[in-house]
Amino acid sequence: MTNTSESDGDAPRVPVVCPDCETTSRVPLSDVADAVERHNDQLHDGDDVAEVDPDVADRIADLVATELGLLEDDD
Repeated sequence: MTNTSESDGDAPRVPVVCPDCETTSRVPLSDVADAVERHNDQLHDGDDVAEVDPDVADRIADLVATELGLLEDDD
């Protein structure tokens, strides 16, 4: 999906999957949006096919919601 330089070696990497291409790639967090958009533009006529691994995206959403106090019980 994207090439990474050695300077990206320490950056957190996020799995990006494309079911149509049957590929998975790990992209530095700072490059995820651009990599997904570029892949979809170049290979899928801009259709939203490639995406951050849904399990990872769900986990990140849960962590953010917890951090913001959105998942706390009111009991």
